[in-house]
Amino acid sequence: MIPMLGEEEAQAAADAVRSGWVAQGPRVAEFERQFAATVGAGHGVAVSSCTTGLHLSLVLLDLEPGDEVIVPSLSFIATANAVRYVGATPIFADVDLATGNVTVETIDAVRTPRTRAIIAVHQGGVPFDTAGLRKAAADWGVALVEDAACAAGSTAYGQPAGTGAAIAAWSFHPRKVLTTGEGGMVTVDDAAVAVRLRRLREHGMNVSAADRHKSSQPVLEAYLETAYNYRMTDIQAAVGLVQLGRLAGLVSQRRELAARYQELLSDIDGLVPVRDPAHGTTNYQSFWVLINRPYRTGRDDVLAELAKRGVSARRGIMASHLEPAYADVTPGPLPVTERITRDSLILPLHHKVTEDDQKYIVGVLRELAGR
Repeated sequence: MIPMLGEEEAQAAADAVRSGWVAQGPRVAEFERQFAATVGAGHGVAVSSCTTGLHLSLVLLDLEPGDEVIVPSLSFIATANAVRYVGATPIFADVDLATGNVTVETIDAVRTPRTRAIIAVHQGGVPFDTAGLRKAAADWGVALVEDAACAAGSTAYGQPAGTGAAIAAWSFHPRKVLTTGEGGMVTVDDAAVAVRLRRLREHGMNVSAADRHKSSQPVLEAYLETAYNYRMTDIQAAVGLVQLGRLAGLVSQRRELAARYQELLSDIDGLVPVRDPAHGTTNYQSFWVLINRPYRTGRDDVLAELAKRGVSARRGIMASHLEPAYADVTPGPLPVTERITRDSLILPLHHKVTEDDQKYIVGVLRELAGR
């Protein structure tokens, strides 16, 4: 991945610096408003990362030790870590082989009377079945937190992936389609929830620094609860506003590149590229390929050969339950998760990838098919 950052972003950041207001301020507020409108949410609350957004999402639920939160193991480890931040227990669910996402069935298989919440991930930008999972969570009486870290520009059932989410957390890390360097957003439809999220991200203050600055009289703030410093800077938001204007074009370009990969890979037996699910479209934040028989070269050897030929590919999505941090957890069977993390790789996909680059990369994969 190479982030699409240009002169407009540099100028916007410089303008923020020159303005004298570099902490959370008016540009953050505007970025929140525009991002929420883009993803079909009522309110946006900018935070320092998607991880902190997930943390705050779970803080809202008042979880206690012994409460369980179902998460996919097939996700960046921050998804599971956020559950531990609030003292709850992450319970790992398996995923669908084609999409890499949890489903109603995989979640129901590990649900218990102690289940208080679910974190479902739009993995790599592939939208999960929002309609099915939101209905199931409501029927079960558990909260659904949507980890939309990778999903800006993806759609589900004809709408942006965040539309209709009770709460969703987004990432603007440089590997994402839309970046602010670091940073994230939480989107909600409930105004009261947005108010508390803003308080939680800013030490529990009942009035923000920006609002105090606007007042013509001194404002004596109060701190209503123990909270956090999870704010975004106006410099980041300035970059984010420019990036938001690029989003549709970036997604369109990525989908064109993905379609070309899919076409070039179509005659290689044993390589299965990620595709749109039936219920939506992906922004192809990550373009992964699953290795099946009769392909003759294992994933790690494929990565080594690609690296030798100058191609910066990566292993597929990690499985958190296999990491040392979760060695104390004994999950139930996760055969699809382990299959995907063992046998998949992510190919380069960004605005600088050319048609010749793609032909070269697939040419190497075709050679390895004959080994």
